[in-house]
Amino acid sequence: MAKAIQTVVIVGGGSAGWLTAGLLAAELRRAGSHRHVCLVESPDVSPIGVGEGTWPTMRSSLMRMGISETEFLKACDASFKQGTHFVGWLRGGQESYYHPFTPPRGFSDINLAKHWQGVREQVAFCDAVSPQAQVCKQALGPKQIVTPEYASNLNYGYHLDAGKFAELLQQHCVQKLGVEHLLENVDSIENDETGDICALHTANGRVVAGDLFVDCTGMRSLLLGEHYGIDFKDMSHVLFNDSALAVQVPRTDESEPVASATVSTAKEAGWIWDIALPTRRGTGYTYSSRYTSDEQAERVLREYLAETAGLEFSERCTPRKINFRPGYRERFWHRNCVAIGLSAGFVEPLEASALVMIELSAKMLGELMPPDREVMNIVADRFNARFASHWERIMEFLKLHYVLSEREDSPYWRDHRAAESIPDRLRDSLVLWGYHCPWHGDQAQVDELFSTASYQYVLYGMDFHSEGAAGIAQADPAASKRAQNLFAENVRETQKMLTALPANRELIDKINRYGLSRV
Repeated sequence: MAKAIQTVVIVGGGSAGWLTAGLLAAELRRAGSHRHVCLVESPDVSPIGVGEGTWPTMRSSLMRMGISETEFLKACDASFKQGTHFVGWLRGGQESYYHPFTPPRGFSDINLAKHWQGVREQVAFCDAVSPQAQVCKQALGPKQIVTPEYASNLNYGYHLDAGKFAELLQQHCVQKLGVEHLLENVDSIENDETGDICALHTANGRVVAGDLFVDCTGMRSLLLGEHYGIDFKDMSHVLFNDSALAVQVPRTDESEPVASATVSTAKEAGWIWDIALPTRRGTGYTYSSRYTSDEQAERVLREYLAETAGLEFSERCTPRKINFRPGYRERFWHRNCVAIGLSAGFVEPLEASALVMIELSAKMLGELMPPDREVMNIVADRFNARFASHWERIMEFLKLHYVLSEREDSPYWRDHRAAESIPDRLRDSLVLWGYHCPWHGDQAQVDELFSTASYQYVLYGMDFHSEGAAGIAQADPAASKRAQNLFAENVRETQKMLTALPANRELIDKINRYGLSRV
């Protein structure tokens, strides 16, 4: 008889460990399972702490765990994120575009992208199909104070303090979801006679036994990488960035607007992120060590800080250096060990995919939690196939931003467009999209990480041309008429939202005072 899975041991804390623990424990409780979840966390290891932007999926994750949105926003110094604002990616100047979270109007049944082609010189694609870019330009919130928790007409995620987020999750998991928390340094890992991990031995002499082990130990990948030796798939030939300098910029003016989108500003050897929280900004430069030195990268970051935070701060701040290898593991689930978070893989934080990969991994683990060791092999195979596909899509989508650039100011940007650095599927898709606007049929599977709406926003924000699409649209008068109605409807909705929505800062302040209503 196959061994039953009774105890799940998560190794490592931070956002990955505690988000996995929360989603897993909540799912097991919902299913009426009495399996035990234990998280072993080193008291000496600090989380990397730069994953501070989420996708809208985080709203459903917080709800699944039973966390109040008001509590979350207050505890994590969080703000509302409605997309990403890309500056200088196309030509290296001040030109910019938005990738908002809300899909184009009527997206389920009409492809407005092809109907927009005929007026592309008059209006930006994101402004033609959604109010959200204009809402972001005005630094407005996605809803009003009377709108219930997690509800809104505009899709949104969050900007958050990663350290405070991990603390909130820890408290909730231990106090509300019954997760056992052990502060211990893992000294050695013990296998049973089959080769499965059966126990962890800590520096204090504790033995932590389990049936399934989740590796959330960050880039070290203590279990899957070091113990089992699962190879790392280096993707630096596709995405070149392997370094980052990060700094936190405190706010000196409590009335200063809080941006509604992550700002991504392209530089000669990478790009600078700027994430707005109510009390500070998280800022950093991610770059390729092949194309610039650490000293030059620091000069670029300090120049940006001098413009956005003042000369005094730019001169006295001490950026934190982070080194990483872009890529992911050959397998994510091996024997009775599954890696989630940085232990599974990491690429630059463009489009904020780190937290959503943790969410998706923990969700699949919870929903398909194997009852015994025999079924685990089936679940592992499916998990590996799904997340190999997810990582491939991440690489392709992030690469798209570079491939579409027309920048000629440095080898970094020119080399990003070299044919040998572009994944085959992306290269084929670009040929196809040259005459056909991305649409539902372009998705290889139902649970694609990035919808075709996201591809549309980036393609047409970067001035990509789908030749012939306008002619195809004109050949269908009924669809063309509906598209014109939707464009007009979007203009009216945009004006309505710009008038009705509060500033992001104002909304956050009101939530801190009064809270949001719970449905």
